[in-house]
Amino acid sequence: MTCVDVINIVALILGPILAVFIGQFLQNRTKKREDKMALFKSIMASRVHGWTSDSVYALNIVEIIFFDNPNVIAQWKILYDKLCVQNPDATELKKIETERTKLLLEMAKALGYKDKVTWETIQNPYIPTGMVNSINMQNESMHNYAELLRKANGAFSNQGNGVLHDGQAENAQRG
Repeated sequence: MTCVDVINIVALILGPILAVFIGQFLQNRTKKREDKMALFKSIMASRVHGWTSDSVYALNIVEIIFFDNPNVIAQWKILYDKLCVQNPDATELKKIETERTKLLLEMAKALGYKDKVTWETIQNPYIPTGMVNSINMQNESMHNYAELLRKANGAFSNQGNGVLHDGQAENAQRG
């Protein structure tokens, strides 16, 4: 057996094994990037719709998905501290908005969008006027409905439970 034969045998054995390992490595890297991108998009979309269950879920897994990026983790912790303020006033809400923007910037850098996603990009989402009007009308309707229910509940609670007891039926008939 010559040296060339040994090299061919080793190549026949190791070639497929290396191909599997390289393929798995590339799939894992692609999946991690897809996870990071999905998280980034969810938080980016929350600029328009406010906090949704998806964006809150995304915030809660930042440390898992961006475990390999200490700048993103550090900015998430700063935002988390701001989010934990009980009954935030207008100043605190502005700080939350600023820290969310900084988190999105750090995520954009980690995803390779350093010069493409800027502070201005994040601060100026597209919000169509018709959508804003629709959301405002829905909010007003919900508020009015809640007020109506509150008043109705108060009216019913002033009347008791609606069941007439001994003597009340006779008084109701006389009255």
